[in-house]
Amino acid sequence: MKTKIILDTDPGIDDVFAILFAEAHPDIELKAITTIYGNVTIENAIRNALYLKQKFQLQADIVTGASKPIVRPPVGPTVVVHGEGGFGDVNVPAEVEGQADPRPAYQYIIDAVKAEPGEITLVAIGPLTNLALALQADPSIVDLVNKVVIMGGAFGENGHRGNVTPFAEANVHDDPHAADMVLTASWPVVVIGLDVTEQSFFTRDYLDQLRDDSGEVGQFIWDVSRFYLRFYSEKVGLEACHVHDPSAIAYVINPELFTLREGPIRVVVDGVAEGMTIQKIDDRVYPHDEWMNQAPQQVAVTVKDAELLELYRHSIISYAARMKLHCRHLAD
Repeated sequence: MKTKIILDTDPGIDDVFAILFAEAHPDIELKAITTIYGNVTIENAIRNALYLKQKFQLQADIVTGASKPIVRPPVGPTVVVHGEGGFGDVNVPAEVEGQADPRPAYQYIIDAVKAEPGEITLVAIGPLTNLALALQADPSIVDLVNKVVIMGGAFGENGHRGNVTPFAEANVHDDPHAADMVLTASWPVVVIGLDVTEQSFFTRDYLDQLRDDSGEVGQFIWDVSRFYLRFYSEKVGLEACHVHDPSAIAYVINPELFTLREGPIRVVVDGVAEGMTIQKIDDRVYPHDEWMNQAPQQVAVTVKDAELLELYRHSIISYAARMKLHCRHLAD
């Protein structure tokens, strides 16, 4: 049985890794890519998504999402990590083929889950504005989604607390108000945060081998990763990159790769700890408790990183082989 997903994404470099992973694995049906600002502007996000659809013959709908947070001022694109256009050294043409769905992303999400109640998993790997806007427009969707899987947040497990501030992860920090809305809604949420994504690494050797074994797909992943690896080497001091966004896809494919912890989550929406995610994991009743009446959600605290890396590698290699066979059939 395939898992139908809508992938909400701000297509930068690790988003490419995740999009192709979702497209590659036979257990996932990638129904739509809803775009969001974050790593890039919304204009670049939609152009990058349409470019990927054209380049890899994706069947997913491409949908334009929000261009700014609900309340806070925009942080701006993370050019230092993903480059001016979002794909590092790879330049996407100014004009790309195809058109986005005419609906805004939040309306597309509402319509999709109503059309297939209980069947669609929302996978969000950027700021959570589109999901929050969908909740505001139609709160009933909390009972219609299968699950919400989020790459974002950091809870201090394994020593990981933040990557844009000492206590905040980038996607949540970009729109903390939206994140608090999404994480306190009564739909089932699984958070794949820095606690586990910073435990897995795409090394230079791993990406070199993927390029050699995966044809055009591997070459494209390798090409966009060059800028990303330079950032990690120069700014973070690693000769590898963390496996952020693909980890959310890995959870959808094989939840057993992760250990989860349950408890309600709140997000700090302003002040020096803006964007900090905090999970209550005890049952104690406190005199002042902003967690008490919120829905318990799941947070990943451990990951089988070697198995995750092998799952990714096998999926991309198999996908590249299928693409090559398809091209041969077309040529015949």
